[in-house]
Amino acid sequence: MNDPKLEQKMNLSLQAFVNEISSIRTGRANPKMLDSLRVDVYGQKMPISQLATISVPEPQMITVQVWDKSNVNLIDQSIRTSDLNLNPMIDGQLLRISIPKLNEERRKELIKVLKSMSEKAKISIRNIRRDAIEDLKKNQKSQGFSEDDVKKNTNNIQKITDFKISEIDKKITDKENEILKI
Repeated sequence: MNDPKLEQKMNLSLQAFVNEISSIRTGRANPKMLDSLRVDVYGQKMPISQLATISVPEPQMITVQVWDKSNVNLIDQSIRTSDLNLNPMIDGQLLRISIPKLNEERRKELIKVLKSMSEKAKISIRNIRRDAIEDLKKNQKSQGFSEDDVKKNTNNIQKITDFKISEIDKKITDKENEILKI
């Protein structure tokens, strides 16, 4: 049994993790840093990318060209109150965000945050594995699986799980190296 739904669920969890770590600041400007921020406009919380054009004109600067002038201060406030520690400068409808170099203390904090994120992603993958194994055992009789079939399928599920967890570890190692690079 090679369950495509199992791998699809794990891939979604892995992709959510990759998106989450892409927003972590590494001392270089990256438009994805602002992806996790939501702005309370028009009676709902919207991502900045739906309210403005985000670009990186130079390695240490992000610019946010706001489309609607009435949203400039709301976006500014959203960025300032986030945990990104950024202070935009308003120039008409353009927000200029200077990305400061990371100090050693902040790098260590970011690595702790990364490890926490990776642990949550691993737990998510393991929960998917647990659910798949429970479904397999629950459906054993109705689908006519023998004990050997269940054991083989459980081993396959574990192999997929181990592979996805190793992918998380690789992504974390890459991101740590990116953060620690001066």
